[in-house]
Amino acid sequence: MPPVLCESCQTGRAVIVRPKNLSKICKPCFLAIFERETHETIVGSKLFQRGERIAIGASGGKDSTVLASILKTLNERHDYGLDLCLLSIDEGIKGYRDDSLETVKRNAVQYDMPLEIVGYDELYGWTMDQVVAQIGKKGNCTYCGVFRRQALDRGAAKLGIKHVVTGHNADDIAETVMMNLLRGDLPRLARATSIVTSSAASDIKRSKPLKYAYEKEIVLYAYHKKLDYFSTECIYSPEAFRGSARALIKDLEKIRPSSILHIVKSGEDMAALVPPELSTAVACSGDNEEAATGCGSTNGRSSGGEMAVLEKRLAVEEAAQYRETEIVLPANGNSLVQETLQVKGGSSIHDKKKPARKKVVKQVMGRCDKCGYLSSQSICKACMLLDGLNKARPTTEITVSAEEEEGSTTLMRHVAALEIGAS
Repeated sequence: MPPVLCESCQTGRAVIVRPKNLSKICKPCFLAIFERETHETIVGSKLFQRGERIAIGASGGKDSTVLASILKTLNERHDYGLDLCLLSIDEGIKGYRDDSLETVKRNAVQYDMPLEIVGYDELYGWTMDQVVAQIGKKGNCTYCGVFRRQALDRGAAKLGIKHVVTGHNADDIAETVMMNLLRGDLPRLARATSIVTSSAASDIKRSKPLKYAYEKEIVLYAYHKKLDYFSTECIYSPEAFRGSARALIKDLEKIRPSSILHIVKSGEDMAALVPPELSTAVACSGDNEEAATGCGSTNGRSSGGEMAVLEKRLAVEEAAQYRETEIVLPANGNSLVQETLQVKGGSSIHDKKKPARKKVVKQVMGRCDKCGYLSSQSICKACMLLDGLNKARPTTEITVSAEEEEGSTTLMRHVAALEIGAS
């Protein structure tokens, strides 16, 4: 049987089936397409400005390692003019984070980037091992999430950086969309689906250059580029709610690979319906003259442009909405139906006014009264969690055995006798 040719170049042998669209391509074409799509996401979404200092959230895993590698490549190839560095958080998880940080240190040497490591123990006086020992595995991700976000902000502020990029991929975004739908939390969904986010609690923005990249394709890129990354999952994450959403997403992907991007797109569409005062997501401004001269120029696709091909394939399905049949009651219809459509007082149910939307107080950024960290509340979330941990922390009691007490008494007598003799 003759080898299958690459669908892109028509010359090389196809060795990769893209998880995103099941196209069969060769290794060089896959690497080039993956880098081109990432570049188009960066350019189309106007993520960066020339001369901007960028901190890459580095955990040593596949996502952050691929992100660091591809940003270095694209920065040099397309002359973004960015100053890149690595920022790692040490949560204090033995057997996991200590090993992954060794990978990050190697990456810093390999990519010639400065590295800054910030630890939970130095910031909060607690490690995640201690937190889990105190509260158990259920709910520990809440503590870690709050602590990690603040630690990233503090680390970036320490470096004088206002922009942090993270390795969140399309699978992560789809999981977040599903989680917030199951929770009924549309405001949080709006923040999570935005490719650039900031909040009233911080003046440091975050962006996700790999937002439309499939997790499987990130693994393929890391494998074929022979990148050095740490592959072990967090030992506390299996208890997280996200694991249930991840299992659901993976099952959907098996049936229909494009479902991941469709969920992301649906999340973006739903986020657009959330009132602005309920969402703190802020789009990256690129309307000024400086934005047009940097890597955020308008030469690429618009945000989400890499999904255009998949969306065209679904044009037939989407056209079905225009074939819906609307049923209208006749003016002289059944009297029982007409009576049903009447409410008390003789007015039609269609005449009822919708309840006024509840007024939302806009958050104003201030400082935490305890730690001084940027917060929209008088006490930041991290301090609230720390208060609960510190109150529950058991006091350490020193016990002395009878033999030790007797020995100590004898020693004090000898010291007293020596002092008397010396006098």
